[in-house]
Amino acid sequence: MSNSKTFQRSRIRRRVRGKISGTTERPRLSVFRSNKQIYGQIIDDSKGTTLVAASSTDKEIASKKVNKIEQAKLVGQLLAERAKEAQVEIITFDRGGYVYHGRIKSLAEGAREGGLKF
Repeated sequence: MSNSKTFQRSRIRRRVRGKISGTTERPRLSVFRSNKQIYGQIIDDSKGTTLVAASSTDKEIASKKVNKIEQAKLVGQLLAERAKEAQVEIITFDRGGYVYHGRIKSLAEGAREGGLKF
């Protein structure tokens, strides 16, 4: 087996997902980070549905010329705004196997500033 970054991340992700699950009362905020973009979804695992999604490719964010950390913060704020419209206020944060640092931390802080409670 290879010990590449992606393999290690997938192992961490599986381990975290064994412990974290989104319910109707407390859905899960899942984060995916690529080299250029960042994506966030609020998921109800009991029903298997995505309630709210936001990403750095959305028109409101892609039109702004900011660096990737500020872009992640904007995604978190947009996600929180859309979650409030869907009557979601309390969530569980799933960092997706990434280190809670940089863009992941910025997205979480943006979501907190937007009014979501972790």
